[in-house]
Amino acid sequence: MPHKAGFVNIIGNPNVGKSTLMNAFVGERLSIITSKAQTTRHRILGIVNGEDFQVVLSDTPGIIKPAYQLQESMMDFVKSAFEDADVLLYLVELGEKDLKDEAFFKKITNANIPVLLLINKIDTGDEQRLVAAVELWQEKVPNAEVFAISALENFGVSQVFQRILELLPESPPFYPKDQLTDKPERFFVNETIREKILLHYKKEVPYSVEIDTEEFHEDEKIIRIRSVIMVERDTQKGIIIGHKGSALKRVGVEARKDLEKFFGKQIHLELYVKVNKNWRSNEKQLRRFGYNNN
Repeated sequence: MPHKAGFVNIIGNPNVGKSTLMNAFVGERLSIITSKAQTTRHRILGIVNGEDFQVVLSDTPGIIKPAYQLQESMMDFVKSAFEDADVLLYLVELGEKDLKDEAFFKKITNANIPVLLLINKIDTGDEQRLVAAVELWQEKVPNAEVFAISALENFGVSQVFQRILELLPESPPFYPKDQLTDKPERFFVNETIREKILLHYKKEVPYSVEIDTEEFHEDEKIIRIRSVIMVERDTQKGIIIGHKGSALKRVGVEARKDLEKFFGKQIHLELYVKVNKNWRSNEKQLRRFGYNNN
């Protein structure tokens, strides 16, 4: 039987469940998930291998109109998702009626590759709303095949994956067959800590944060990690630390538990907070944190 392999890129507005879908396909928690917009900042690859196939899934940031340099870099990751895709997954939420960026929408409707339009979160509505949504999107994106799914409940996900396999071109694998993602261990440490900050802090604070894991030492039974939480202002530093360090301690305890599950080892995690003024608008800092897509 010939071997199939290809890139399957997932795009959509913020909060439509792209990361949940990616994790459902891969069977591992690669992308962090919160209810806040802009949870995904990077383009994350998840690799699903079978005897005769390799599906390279790409979870990209939600499509927004950029307000500062970091968001422009995030949208560069989305643009690159169009360039190497063999199949495009356009994810919408039940009840959603448009994409936040008209130029991206035109790219989807004019795409010369297969487009699967997935109406997600169907568990939140009734059959009448779903029928209306299917009709709307079939009219708006006539070049797409429409699927109704619930990524959270794992409903309809296997049917979409089967269709992806049918559409993939014949090709040798792009990555080693035992590889799960293109990201290093430190990336998942950073993302896990950032997820806890998104969950526990309000307003602008979570969006002003970046994580830098300075040390990652792995022994047979334990991994020792030292990570720095970067913020833009002194006031944010105080908020992250909290009264007598209580807020920072909560982030550390929850992140450590998730990392022990992810790595299957005991974790010793040290967290520090530093002020890195206006890093979101500083090209040099953005390059350092992996946001320069050139």
